[in-house]
Amino acid sequence: MSSAKGLKSAGLGLWGSFAIGLSSTAPAYSLAATLGLMVAAVGAQAPAALVLAFIPMLFTAVAYNELNKEDPDCGTTFTWASKAFGSRTGWMGGWALALSGVVVLANLAAIAGEYLWKLISPDLAESPVLVTATGVGFIALMTWLNIRGITLGDRMQKILLVIQYAALALFVIMAAVRIRTGSAYDFTPVDVEWFNPLAAGSLTAMTYAVLLALFIYWGWDTCLALNEETRNPGKTPGRAALLSSAALLVTYVGVSVLVMVYAGIGEDGLGLGNEAHADDVLYAVSEDVMGPWAWIIIVAVLVSAVSSTQTTILPTARGTLAMAVHGALPARFGAVHPKHQTPVFATVLMGAVSSAYYFGMSLLSENFLEDSIASLGLFIAFYYGLTAYACVWHFRATLTASLRNFVMRGLLPLAGAVSMTAALIISAADMIRPGYGSTVMGGVGGAFVIGAGSMLLGGVLMCLWYRSPAAAARQAVEPSPQVREIPSDQGEYL
Repeated sequence: MSSAKGLKSAGLGLWGSFAIGLSSTAPAYSLAATLGLMVAAVGAQAPAALVLAFIPMLFTAVAYNELNKEDPDCGTTFTWASKAFGSRTGWMGGWALALSGVVVLANLAAIAGEYLWKLISPDLAESPVLVTATGVGFIALMTWLNIRGITLGDRMQKILLVIQYAALALFVIMAAVRIRTGSAYDFTPVDVEWFNPLAAGSLTAMTYAVLLALFIYWGWDTCLALNEETRNPGKTPGRAALLSSAALLVTYVGVSVLVMVYAGIGEDGLGLGNEAHADDVLYAVSEDVMGPWAWIIIVAVLVSAVSSTQTTILPTARGTLAMAVHGALPARFGAVHPKHQTPVFATVLMGAVSSAYYFGMSLLSENFLEDSIASLGLFIAFYYGLTAYACVWHFRATLTASLRNFVMRGLLPLAGAVSMTAALIISAADMIRPGYGSTVMGGVGGAFVIGAGSMLLGGVLMCLWYRSPAAAARQAVEPSPQVREIPSDQGEYL
């Protein structure tokens, strides 16, 4: 069977949707690359930053869940924002989602290429040409896998997730044994103050740490983009998103606390405050914890990046498919493979554009690539915030019908939307400074120029499309005139 758009219906269950949502965030890589930076910013209060960052993500996930119950459409942000605010606003939300996918794929491809060669021969991992070529190869492989069908991708994600978490579990067990036997590198007892954000001493530093942590929770919305390919599409994807978000909280906080207990937060040696290994604290600590078995953590990060490369392609391909179906892009974007029931044109285009972007930025300058990746937070905060606002506005007529409606469709989504707006403004204000990042353009931070410029480009393309004869001949998504109440059998909170 296929959905109205030609996608494979009921191809995923709760476990498959959960695995894809969790893998999309690249847990092992995200933690390895971010924990050291958070400790450098707020010291022992890094766990507090992780908990605080989870709250707006949870509220945003609630908004996605509510909108998905009402309208399980693979266009997610585009479709829901279009129905709430109009097709042009929805178009910009879809554009931001696509931008985030293209930019992060460049980063994931670079990590996958680097860690593959680090596993084989560390010297080869220093070759930009080899790493770039390998990264592009991974994008091509994952693009092909996604074309082959959601069922194959589901199986692959389950295998990769088990490998990733098995590696992390082995690291955790070995570190716990070392702590228990008194042979930790710098044993530091757990302190309740680690979870007190006020103990950081600096609001600016804590804000920075929370922003760092906020974006490592990003990715669970892939579950919702696959709603039309999931069994019970109105319930399962939203529940999978909430479950994967909760699993991330446990993973991030649990592993972070364990590593802090084992290695401390000092600025020398294996201390998490040592800038020498801030870009991958897990591997640095694993060499002491696991000895000759430390390569297992390299495998975890590699698998994390590869699995996220595959899942990152999925929401953009489905999003552009929905935009084509609803008249916001040329009809060709709506092409679905007759056998595999996947958005073949959109998937191939996503892989090709991401590969070209990664290859081009690598040739142009590693600094430009780094700053483009730094601008990612602007796109994420924009489309997450827009979706949460869409939830509140779409359901505005029924918010006072029940306590459940007020909380789940109004209060929590609004809190998530405001938090994402604040993250967008704070991030933009930080990026605009000349000292931010690795490049400066016209006296302004390069990350801001790349991020804002990319969104402006989207605005231009959107205007050109809606002025074109092709757009005029097609039916665009418009705001919904009515919002239905939740039937009594759907009144549960999740």
